[in-house]
Amino acid sequence: MTATIPNLPSLYDPFSTEAKWQKFWEDNQIYKADPNHGGEPYCVVIPPPNVTGSLHMGHAFESALIDVLVRYHRMQGRNTLWLPGTDHASIAVHSILEKQLKAEKKTRYELGRDKFLERAWQWKAESGGTIVNQLRRLGVSVDWSRERFTLDEGLSKAVVEAFVSLYNEGLIYRGEYLVNWCPASQSAVSDVEVESKEVEGNLWHFRYPLSDGSGFVEVATTRPETMLGDTAVAVNPNDDRYKDLIGKTLTLPIMQREIPIIGDELVDPSFGTGCVKVTPAHDPNDFEMGKRHNLPFINILNKDGTVNANGGEFQGQDRFVARKNVVARLEADGVLVKVEDYKHTVPYSDRGKVPIEPLLSTQWFVKIRPMADKALDFLDQQDTPEFVPQRWTKVYRDWLVSLRDWCISRQLWWGHQIPAWYAVSETGGQITDTTPFVVAKSADEALEKATAQFGEDVKLEQDPDVLDTWFSSGLWPFSTLGWPEKTPDLETYYPTTTLVTGFDIIFFWVARMTMMAGHFTGKMPFQTVYIHGLVRDENNKKMSKTANNGIDPLLLIDKYGTDALRYTLVKEVAGAGQDIRLEYDRKKDESSSVEASRNFANKLWNAARFVMMNLDGQTPAQLGEPNATELCDSPAETLCDRWILSRYHQVIQQTTNYIDNYGLGEAAKGIYEFIWGDFCDWYIELVKSRLQKDANPASRRVAQQTLAHVLEGILKLLHPFMPHITEEIWQTLTQQPADSKQTLALQPYPKADTNLINPALEEQFTLLFGTIRTIRNLRAEAEVKPGVKVKVNLQSENPQELEILTAGQSYIQDLAKVETLSIAGEPEPQTATMPKPRSNWRIIVWLLVGLIFFRLALAVGETLDHIPVLGTFFELVGLGYSAWFVVNTLLFAEARQKFWAQLFPPSIEESAATPELPAPAAQPEKAIAGVIGTVQVVIPLDGVVDIEAMRAKLEKSLSKVEGEVNSLSARLSNANFVEKARPDVVQSARDALAEAEKQAEILRDRLRGLA
Repeated sequence: MTATIPNLPSLYDPFSTEAKWQKFWEDNQIYKADPNHGGEPYCVVIPPPNVTGSLHMGHAFESALIDVLVRYHRMQGRNTLWLPGTDHASIAVHSILEKQLKAEKKTRYELGRDKFLERAWQWKAESGGTIVNQLRRLGVSVDWSRERFTLDEGLSKAVVEAFVSLYNEGLIYRGEYLVNWCPASQSAVSDVEVESKEVEGNLWHFRYPLSDGSGFVEVATTRPETMLGDTAVAVNPNDDRYKDLIGKTLTLPIMQREIPIIGDELVDPSFGTGCVKVTPAHDPNDFEMGKRHNLPFINILNKDGTVNANGGEFQGQDRFVARKNVVARLEADGVLVKVEDYKHTVPYSDRGKVPIEPLLSTQWFVKIRPMADKALDFLDQQDTPEFVPQRWTKVYRDWLVSLRDWCISRQLWWGHQIPAWYAVSETGGQITDTTPFVVAKSADEALEKATAQFGEDVKLEQDPDVLDTWFSSGLWPFSTLGWPEKTPDLETYYPTTTLVTGFDIIFFWVARMTMMAGHFTGKMPFQTVYIHGLVRDENNKKMSKTANNGIDPLLLIDKYGTDALRYTLVKEVAGAGQDIRLEYDRKKDESSSVEASRNFANKLWNAARFVMMNLDGQTPAQLGEPNATELCDSPAETLCDRWILSRYHQVIQQTTNYIDNYGLGEAAKGIYEFIWGDFCDWYIELVKSRLQKDANPASRRVAQQTLAHVLEGILKLLHPFMPHITEEIWQTLTQQPADSKQTLALQPYPKADTNLINPALEEQFTLLFGTIRTIRNLRAEAEVKPGVKVKVNLQSENPQELEILTAGQSYIQDLAKVETLSIAGEPEPQTATMPKPRSNWRIIVWLLVGLIFFRLALAVGETLDHIPVLGTFFELVGLGYSAWFVVNTLLFAEARQKFWAQLFPPSIEESAATPELPAPAAQPEKAIAGVIGTVQVVIPLDGVVDIEAMRAKLEKSLSKVEGEVNSLSARLSNANFVEKARPDVVQSARDALAEAEKQAEILRDRLRGLA
């Protein structure tokens, strides 16, 4: 009965294959974590993308890196959980909904909070799953049963618990403070949501007259509209120019109110005129001076960025319109001195994309210092978390040191509503800055507290603001696992193992997670923070919406497949944390680098098809692993088997080491080189003849075992990087039944057997392959037709090289299409196997014997020296013998080689003897030659090619190249060209000349070979 041979389709279709396995993995809950499962826990929480988002190249890159780590550790036997989820993105969702309402000529205030939130949840249900579905297309091995959303009931409970606990501990407070205000989103934003941009602006100089009429002071500012809120002018108390003015008053232009001149060391005497206007309600430094000197705080702006009633005649004007009008008024009043061009830094809202306004506002704050100090203690005393690359540790530490109190309230409706209730019955039914409040976990608890404090008639209203999104994201590593409850997930998987994220989010997210986790759990939330770089475009520029240079990963997936894109992104990483560049043709929407990975997938596919067609329908398990004893018993035929197994285990060791140390790009490149080069290009070609039906049965079976064993190992090695194609091939190779739930994703990752790693053997095969390449290149140079076999002479003075070439002569003849192979240099080769390194024990024995004889000789000599006449006689004999030994043993090269061969005979593996080597052949008159190492490769051309036609073609090519050399030389000899042409044009000409001269020399060498 003939075995059924499993086969793969002739062409690999990534699209149907990837969809099939993504569905299989999810339907069968292959990646569902179990706290009761054995193995050391390995947990990663996904950096939650905004629910408003869609997949961009940064998401694809980050997800590919995480998935490699997670799949690898799962195959290593660890109890693995990759937890997915999304962030509610307060500001982004608000922007979307308010644009919709604007198109309907409505506002959220007209709609009301409840209706607005209904609309938000409806939008989330209809459109909020876009990025999650796109992540599924990447084939990420997450546990979808544990998918979380930051507004989930469980996570909302965690947020309330954290807020109330921090408030009760005195770490959350409500107060008036200067915040970063975004007029576009009309909300406070945190320091890390502010992006500083350098802009070309102006520096305006004004005169503020002294109230007593004795003169004026000159101030300079980049924001002249804020002078409407000035409450002082400050000078440095040590500035001799102005110290006598401290205590006097000025009359503020336009507003005509008296303001004092104060002395404060914060003032830089070298900036501007040394006098600075002080606007405590609109500048962070002025705010601090205002508190130190008990100055009034006058806010001149509304929350939409227009001037309020405190701005007098400019009320209602946009801040930038007011700027122009204030300057015009000051100029008309004669107090404008000058206007200078001035490049300076302006803070922009990362969300609203407009300049922020420092605005005095009553907000909720977290006292950050105690929490930051605790995180610093973990870093300094326990070196946790560990950053990869290590250089980011300092950035993280510096950030923790410089943190200020964190404003956590946002004037939005979508998000976690602040769990504080105001007793509005105490302030006329309105929430004011002085309205008393209670903080509670629920409305019922708040009413109970307020009734006890204010009586039965108390009326409560919950704070309309929501918490900063980063507050809930800061709890993500433990709130997603069930905190504040002590769940099995929390007990098993927390702290998480690795956080993979970009460097730009260290401040937004990483530091907040470590501070929250340190405070609430007493542990850092993750052991390692792996910081990856950016995906840059084809011009090595950062991708951004502003530059409109993003590359859609879904477009590339649709063109080349998910595995090809994933593999490209990982393989391009040249070191942990490094940016990568993605080749992309925008006119054709094509990527040569992703196409190369698709070609790699096709190469593996075709190699797997060949292997399976030659296994006689047997699986790797049925064939069994190649037996080491059998391999050594037949060294002549199994040299290449031992070589590929050595390379295979070397690559296992290398890959494991790289991934364990976050060298993911290096691991991917190493696997690529092994599969494409060692396995496909060399080993498969080397064993083809042994797979024929009439081949030696024992040798054929060993070849089949080795092919099957290494192919299955390759699929396991590559699976974390290219999960779909490897799963498809593995299922076919191992002949899994249609209803089987077995999956490559849960197979053990290969482990290296160091006993099978043979560096010497690998080095010897390197010489063989180099020789084969040289013959192939020479054939191509001589334009030998592919089907024509040639004669080849190999010459070397190195006996070890000759033994290697002799042992591999059948490989050379098969792969280089050689009819007759002559190997010259060693007259009496003993075997046809690879030499082993010489045994050190022979050398040690000879040294010991020599030392013993030397010591005996000394003793005898000393004794004889004391006997008259005999001493002199033995001295003469010893001198004579020494002269004879030097002349006959060491003087001539042939005698030296014979002596050393007797002293240290070569150690060669026992094997069947092969025919004697052909006698050295005389070099033919017309031949083409090359060199690999110290081996000269000569191919006689008589009868193989038309020598005269070849010579004519070479002469014609040489003539053309020499013409180019002459033309370029003349051009570069022209002083006018060298001096006046652009440097890059001159350098291009020099490069072209060097290349032409090199080509000419190669052509002359070929012609000399035909002479």
